[in-house]
Amino acid sequence: MIDRPDAEAVRAAGAELGLHLSSQDSASFLGLMEGLFEAYDLVAGMHTPLPEVKYDRSPGVRPDPNDNPFNAWAVKTTIKGAANGKLSGKTVAIKDNVNVAGVTMENGSTILGGYVPETDATIVTRLLDAGADIHGKSVCEYYCASGGSHTSASGPVENPVVPGHNAGGSSSGSAALVAAGIVDMATGGDQGGSIRIPAAFCGVVGLKPTHGLVPYTGVFPVELTVDHVGPITRTVADNALMLEVMAGPDGLDPRQTGAPSQDYSKHLGSPPRGLKVGLLAEGFEHPGAETEVDVRIREVADRLSTQGAEVEEVSMPLHAAGAAIWTPIFLEGATELMMRQNAYGTNMKGVFLESLLDKQSRWKEQADDMSETLKLGLLMGHYMSSRHKGRYYGKAQNLNRLLTAAYDDLLARFDVLLMPTTPMATHPLPGPEVSRETIVERAFAMIPNTAPSCASGHPSISVPAGTTGDGRPIGAMFIAAKLDEKTLYRAAAAVEQLSFENAAVE
Repeated sequence: MIDRPDAEAVRAAGAELGLHLSSQDSASFLGLMEGLFEAYDLVAGMHTPLPEVKYDRSPGVRPDPNDNPFNAWAVKTTIKGAANGKLSGKTVAIKDNVNVAGVTMENGSTILGGYVPETDATIVTRLLDAGADIHGKSVCEYYCASGGSHTSASGPVENPVVPGHNAGGSSSGSAALVAAGIVDMATGGDQGGSIRIPAAFCGVVGLKPTHGLVPYTGVFPVELTVDHVGPITRTVADNALMLEVMAGPDGLDPRQTGAPSQDYSKHLGSPPRGLKVGLLAEGFEHPGAETEVDVRIREVADRLSTQGAEVEEVSMPLHAAGAAIWTPIFLEGATELMMRQNAYGTNMKGVFLESLLDKQSRWKEQADDMSETLKLGLLMGHYMSSRHKGRYYGKAQNLNRLLTAAYDDLLARFDVLLMPTTPMATHPLPGPEVSRETIVERAFAMIPNTAPSCASGHPSISVPAGTTGDGRPIGAMFIAAKLDEKTLYRAAAAVEQLSFENAAVE
């Protein structure tokens, strides 16, 4: 039976709502509420339908530091997939913001420490149905609130290509495990660049699909309008194959539009001849940008041109404002859904895990343990939404329509837009002695090109484009029209075929 208030509690609840109830009013409303409580009693006593868990697994173990290179594993387990399928023989790591039944899901945090979900995310079931074998959960940043790999409660994730350097975030462990050859592929999540940034820093392939193409069911929500989940792999071919398995409606995720999966692998061998590439001027020369990175991506454009692609430099001024437009959406939206509403909220259909709601609802008890990046985001989101009553969230979503239309207009003329994934290549991991200001700067300096397409929902891919003169990976990023992942893969595969010398620039 649901706990009932007394008349004084009803009066206090009314005061919180701006109602001035007399004792007589409170008693009257309490009587009227009894029938409603009986409905709640009925709901509380009914069985909750949850997706079936189809594959046996062990609960997993936290790896010994000596058995956890780069600190990239959150937990190791073994889940054997179907005997046959598109991904038969492929090994997979699941980002630790994704539900795997019977295995901890801590989202890089102390708040969710020890939490074990009862169900598998849709993408987990699909990967297993396709024959993949899951080897564990990969470390992610604290509530995924960082583009750097230094904020997880379990410690920093090291870049396997450049020891001592940032692996990128928030899908830090996923990219590191793939780049190191420990697994073939991994899942990533992307609300502002969290697939593509670590892919660029670690020299692997990362795709943020069209918003809603891949079901988010069973993945820890951040903000409904920017939540994406997608594949991280060593090759474009594996990435396309993984997306084929992950994509398509599941009938459960309200973010989805019903777009089906496609045969993304079909045109990977097509030469770039005739491919129309817009080299986006506003994607270059950001504050803090490295000249080597900008030079290399322009070299990519030149090399594609020599192979028959039609390359033209274009301008889209709103791209330069895209990260600013994204900021209120991400900060205020995440503060409301992820924190105030305990990761689920109301006003949507979907699969609600009551156990996760209960665990997340106690986040204030450990708020001081949050990463500095999450504290900053929560402080700003709470202040702005409380002080301005959602005005700037709403205005940003209105401006987002202009941003989306600007991309659509360019992509009516070009097949893809090209720019650096990040303005800079990976830098050394910040040590424990650095200031809060440095921690935050190393978490968000790299997002100006990745965040805008999270707001607009356009698909975007990062593909390796060689290294700097001192061996740090560089990522080239393409954006395509919505649901045109096939063209993204064609462009990425063309870059994958190029060979680069180190881009030493004076």
